[in-house]
Amino acid sequence: MTALHRHFRAGLDRYDPVTGLNDHPEVVAFHRLVFTTPSLAGRLTQYQLEDEEALADALGEGIQARLRAAQVLAVQRVLARTNWQRIADGRAAHDIHPEAVADADQAFSRLR
Repeated sequence: MTALHRHFRAGLDRYDPVTGLNDHPEVVAFHRLVFTTPSLAGRLTQYQLEDEEALADALGEGIQARLRAAQVLAVQRVLARTNWQRIADGRAAHDIHPEAVADADQAFSRLR
């Protein structure tokens, strides 16, 4: 869990689009397109399910690994969507960064 938390935080520090914390106009337009087009949103869900399966395999076997993977990816999805929404509302990624870090720290603390 510590490694996953550290990885997400590093993504925030790099303003990685996967974290939702990127205000480059092309990234914002891409996110808007994906999140507002049903067929693309559906495909995104499929990718997320594949990620969940891969993480569960890395975490071990059985229902506990699957539940843990689902929880981690749900947290990351909510964090990224929250960051994206803040940017879509007109805020700058640099200004959002401290909130995004605090949200990630709190969320991963709850996962532990």
